[in-house]
Parts: sequence; structure tokens; C-alpha cells
Amino acid sequence: MDVLIRVDASFLIGTGHVMRCLTLAKQLKLAGAKVTFLCREHSGNLIELIKSQDFHVFPLMLKPQQDAILPRDEPELFHSAWLDVTQTEDAQDCLTVLAGFKADWLIVDHYGIDQVWEKQLRSSTEKLMVIDDLADRVHDCDLLLDQTYGRFVDEYLSMVPKKCSLLLGGMYALLREEFVSYRAQSLARRIQPRYHKVVITMGGVDADNVTEAVLNMLDGCQLSVQTQIVVVLGPRALHAGSVRSRASSMRYPTEIVQNVKNMAQLMATCDLAIGAAGATTWERCCLGVPSILVVLAHNQYNIAQAILAQQAGWVVDKHNLRELKSLLVRMTLDNLVCVARKSADMIDGLGTKRVVERLLS
Repeated sequence: MDVLIRVDASFLIGTGHVMRCLTLAKQLKLAGAKVTFLCREHSGNLIELIKSQDFHVFPLMLKPQQDAILPRDEPELFHSAWLDVTQTEDAQDCLTVLAGFKADWLIVDHYGIDQVWEKQLRSSTEKLMVIDDLADRVHDCDLLLDQTYGRFVDEYLSMVPKKCSLLLGGMYALLREEFVSYRAQSLARRIQPRYHKVVITMGGVDADNVTEAVLNMLDGCQLSVQTQIVVVLGPRALHAGSVRSRASSMRYPTEIVQNVKNMAQLMATCDLAIGAAGATTWERCCLGVPSILVVLAHNQYNIAQAILAQQAGWVVDKHNLRELKSLLVRMTLDNLVCVARKSADMIDGLGTKRVVERLLS
């Protein structure tokens, strides 16, 4: 089976969309599929990383900066700027590099793309799948995946064709197999909680340097003398140097790790995570890691609300990090036990397997 994946990473977009598509691509490859990526050469792209995982990439050239004039039938989406060109231009670029190639599946994971682009690429694929989290635009697809916990069918009925199948909710969360492997070990740790190891992870880019702001806040807290802090920096972290400098002057031992290859193991051995309210939220839930979610962008509010609704974690906004201090003061070991149980109940980690089975069928 031939599969195409249209996805981007950049300093604006972040790295999460590419990372979850790589997770899906690896499982499809293990099942015998040939997977090829289409990626725009944005600043901060992950094209070389994708290639290093033995996948071919069709690069789409970055266009000179100009004010894009949208065609009359092309709406301006909330995330149109993520595409850097109009949808019609992007579609034509894709059709050019594909040169008559026809895939079995075309998978699109991009907030800047809707039915305008999808209709134009129909000639290049038998079936089209969309990965979305927002439910804010109309799609022309055969299959739609939204891994947001608690997402309702009604939220998409007016945005997809009647024939479209919907894969909605946490049971379809695209997690790497390592998280399933470490789930039992991690959940066993939550039975007798402690409060010694705190992991901070603000995504692959952290353009606003929220990581350093969190460190500043923790440095002013009265934590246990046994507290250790581990800061996870993504491959495109813009403020890595500044964060390293701040870490060296912390009151509590603080370790910096970058380009982590063992994230599941790291999370399974921590007691509390302070992390972005993006797709990595579902990784922490799978492992039952008590977490304080920091909302970094508008598109993360749905995930934050889902966590709050299940009482499976705590939420703060990046503009109000002072709440971190009061949360940590009020937090008890009983709180950690309760949140760990409720978060683990949300995600079992088998979502990628379910999605691959659906695509193959």
C-alpha cells in the first residue's frame, strides 16, 4: 500500500504534527506500507529528521515572502499563515512533485488546509484521511481522526461528507509503542507516590521561552530538598542556551536533556510533569503521570478542557504562570494518586494500532 502524508513543522507550527505522523508512518511501514512525506521547507522544518527515519520526503520549496491573495473560493482559515502560501498554490506544488502518482491513502495533518486543498488532490489518491484537533473547518475526506478525548460526532457532521468515517476520542490517540511498554511500570509507581522528580516539557520549539519562566517560578517555591528537575528541550528549541544558563543557577538540581530518545522511560520515572497542553498530553495520560498543563496556544484549549472535565490534571495559562506556585503549595500525595488514576483511565495507548488496522482494512 502506498501512503502519502502532507504535514509541516516550523518555528511557528512546532514539531508535534510531524512527530505524530512519524508515529503513524512507522506502524504503517511495519505493516508493509510504503510511506512518503510532502513537507514545505519552512524555517524549523523536520525534513532531515523524517529522512533519518528512512522515509522519502518530497520537499516543497519555500516561496518569497509576499501578501498572498486568496482565490475567491478559498476562505481564510484561522491558521492560514501556517501554510505560507494559498491552499491552491500548495495543492499545485504537490501535484507537480507527484507527477501523476496515485496513492492508496493521502493523509493530511495541517490546520492550514481544508476542503479547498483536499478536492484538488483527489486525483492523486484513492482515499483521503484528515488528522485534526479543532473541528473548525470543512473537509473533503473519507476518514477523519481527532484524538481529542471527549470529542463528539455532532461536532463534525456538518464539516465532512456523509460517507466520511470518524475516528474520535482518546482510543485513537497516536502514541508510540514505547508508551504502551512503559505503562505498567509507570502506573505501579503511582500507587505509592512521591514528589521528588519533576519533568518540564514545553514542546519542540517553545518560541516564547515558557520553559525558563517555569524554572523561575519553581526556583521561588519551597519544594522538598530531594526535588530534582529535568528539562526536556525539543530538537528546534529556540532558547536552549538561555534555558541551560538558568538551569545552572537553580536552587534545585536541574538537568537539561535535548532530542530525547527515551521519553516514555523518562516520564515513567517522574513524579510530576509540567508540560504543554498539546498532543504530548496523551502520552502523559497513558503513563498516568500527574501533570500541570500549560496552555501555550489557542489550539490547545480543547485538550486542556478535556483534562479539567475529567479531573485528570491541572491547567494554567502561559500568561498566568503565578498560579503554578499556588498549585504546588496545595498539591498533596492524595491529589497525585487521584489524578494519576483518572488520567490513565482516559488513554490506553493502543490508538495507533487501531488507526493502522482501519487504514489497512
